[in-house]
Amino acid sequence: AMDPQQRMLLEVSWEALEDAGVSADALPGSDTSVYVGVSINDYQTLQWIAREEDLHLGPGTALAVTSNRISHRYNLAGPSMSVDTACSSAMVATNLACHSLWREESSISIVGGVNMMLHPGISITFSKANMMSKDSLLKAFDSRANGYIRGEGVGVVILKRLSDAVADGERVYALIRGTVLNQDGQTTTITVPNGDAQMEMLQAVCDQAEVDPLSVSYVETHGTGT
Repeated sequence: AMDPQQRMLLEVSWEALEDAGVSADALPGSDTSVYVGVSINDYQTLQWIAREEDLHLGPGTALAVTSNRISHRYNLAGPSMSVDTACSSAMVATNLACHSLWREESSISIVGGVNMMLHPGISITFSKANMMSKDSLLKAFDSRANGYIRGEGVGVVILKRLSDAVADGERVYALIRGTVLNQDGQTTTITVPNGDAQMEMLQAVCDQAEVDPLSVSYVETHGTGT
């Protein structure tokens, strides 16, 4: 009765550790933290429909256990938290991990995000709310945009303070220079984004990272327009 999302995170977290050059054998008892972005729980819905109510259903489908499962597997003593902020869950998890490292609350952070579409219920609900593209085509930043397309996958990154990663001779792919969170506040409906709030956040993160917005040459973004 374990949610496939938990199983996939266990597998990919191991791959991420190997890729980063971090030995899993050195992790037990360490202050390594785990932050996982996860929002949808289709597997639990399937279990209730099938009436598969065994003793493993609770921990096997609880979103809180999604991160705890990794901590349990590697015997990690650092913070372990599952984060649900809908579409931004994995990015918020990354923010929390960065602050945990900056505060020296943890020395390593395993950060992941996962989404698996196992039941049509959520897609049907989003379609009724006119959030989904009617022609199943993604046209972000286009006047013809008419909704978004759901996706599924799993990803894990290993974060450390740069000085520690360099000292340990580990592989470094990128440097996170800043991370900022805010909230839209009151909009016409609770799911509608607030452009002004998002602009303020982008300016704040550039200020924190001491980066001129005009120097940014590549942006990876997410916009549903819900």
